[in-house]
Amino acid sequence: MNQRYRPITRLGLGGTGLGDMYHATSDEAANATVDAAWEAGIRYFDTAPHYGTGLSELRFGHALRRRNRAEYTLSTKVGRVLVPDVAGDIQAPFVSSLPFRRVIDYTADGARRAVEDSLQRLAIGSIDIVYVHDLSPDFFGNEFDHYFRIAAGPGGAFEGLVKLREEGIIKGWGLGVNTVEPCLRALQQSDPDIFLLAGRYTLMETTPLEALFPLCAERGANVVIGGPFNSGFLAGGNNYDYGPAKPEHHQHRDRLRQVAARYNVDLPAAALQFGLAHPVVVATIPGASSPEHLRRNAALMNVEIPEAFWQDLLAEGLLPREAPVPPRRAQP
Repeated sequence: MNQRYRPITRLGLGGTGLGDMYHATSDEAANATVDAAWEAGIRYFDTAPHYGTGLSELRFGHALRRRNRAEYTLSTKVGRVLVPDVAGDIQAPFVSSLPFRRVIDYTADGARRAVEDSLQRLAIGSIDIVYVHDLSPDFFGNEFDHYFRIAAGPGGAFEGLVKLREEGIIKGWGLGVNTVEPCLRALQQSDPDIFLLAGRYTLMETTPLEALFPLCAERGANVVIGGPFNSGFLAGGNNYDYGPAKPEHHQHRDRLRQVAARYNVDLPAAALQFGLAHPVVVATIPGASSPEHLRRNAALMNVEIPEAFWQDLLAEGLLPREAPVPPRRAQP
């Protein structure tokens, strides 16, 4: 498979913060965050209709209007169509909503409408990458198979996105999910280009090494790592995958911190750089809702980390032996 979309910078900006996840931010702060990302060399931006019911897309569109469209890569998502609703639709972990509500729709028609609506909110004429959003057991539970059959079957989102790719409206497509299984099934049943996988390939968990990453390498598909800090947990927070961390999470992080202290390594820097060592991974996209947060992420990408630190993680079983580790400083 040839890469159909333009190159992605190794560090991207995730759009949850611009959609007011966990706390509200201002339009001015959102603009300043995107400007800071640009100044740091970031040229990959990810958003979704789900983030603040269009708020993140609207803010990205405004902030990027001053930029040359040929110089950056942008991804958004389908699976939810926004319909007018004066009351809005605030859903945790987002604290704000534009006057729309979300309607689940994994059909080809729904995917096309979602893309066309996103193009208008973003004020651009084409989208580089579109991910099918939250088509995953962690979101749908026992109904996952039902929704996956809709998306993967005749008249489904997969078929619709392949057609949009053929038409040149999008350049590539895949899934944006928090679990491995849907990505494996998509590769087996269709022709995805890239996956945005959140929280599954981090210093806390390396599930994709077993089956997904080898199949991606075989098929020529790429992976973007979302949630490299596991909802901020590896950066010192108390949430893990959008909920309170469990005791075993704290125990694992404590062991990571002990090794980091041994080499005077900033654990968030190691968390951000780790995933990029795998050859199928093209980028990592931590969220940021302020210029200060963004600049810190950019600085962490360039922190020198001793090779011995990574070797100790492998030796102590904190990473599996087959996990590639960074041989040198990561670049933006």
